[in-house]
Amino acid sequence: MARGGPKLDHGRRQELGQSFQDGGEHYHRVRPGYPAESADWLVPAGARTAADIGAGTGKYTALLVARGLRVSAVDPSPDMLEQLRSAYPAVEALVGTAEHTGLPGSAFDVVTVAQAWHWCDPLRASIEIARILRPGGVLGLIWNQLDTSVPWVHRLSRIMHAGDVHKPHFRPPLGPEFAGLESHLTRWEDPVTTADVVELAKSRSYYLAANAATRAKVTANLDWYLHEHLGHAEGELLQLPYLTQTWRAVKA
Repeated sequence: MARGGPKLDHGRRQELGQSFQDGGEHYHRVRPGYPAESADWLVPAGARTAADIGAGTGKYTALLVARGLRVSAVDPSPDMLEQLRSAYPAVEALVGTAEHTGLPGSAFDVVTVAQAWHWCDPLRASIEIARILRPGGVLGLIWNQLDTSVPWVHRLSRIMHAGDVHKPHFRPPLGPEFAGLESHLTRWEDPVTTADVVELAKSRSYYLAANAATRAKVTANLDWYLHEHLGHAEGELLQLPYLTQTWRAVKA
């Protein structure tokens, strides 16, 4: 739901966020990972410890583990964390939120929040993340989004109601605890089948919060667009273009 238009009020943000509480296995199976370049740019030299907040099933956690960091993962969904523990048993996985992580103070060199900052109260989350970071520690905010500069992907995003497409002027809101905000953009492609695209749509908050009639409309429109309008065959492998926006700021 991170978009450049009107902000979600607290009640609507909670309502949509709640839609992710279950379905961890499906989410882990159909959601894309993140390019290694994102963590290469974000993680500071010499970092040893990381906290991944809003970690979900561990899509970004994987990059931190691969770099030899000692990782703690926090998410409000026990179902999501069950998937994370299964995939990364060495990671400490805790139920919590960005506003209340339950992690010790001044314990981490880097804190990441991937595909989740828009569900947070940015000012309260900034206070809590600054508390758990060491002096000079780095906060990383990461978003995957469909590359809607590609015409067929732009239309696909509208059919899927993929609202997480940022406006060009987007800058994530942060509290005064952080300074030096800068960004890095990675363009990449995810190999998927048309069935994968449909399952991806089913993992998004719009679909999860919708009624049966709306869900049926979304899947029917995707079937028409992918197979009839674009002419792709069942099982055909597509290269789905993505942009990964990685932002970093330093604890002031």
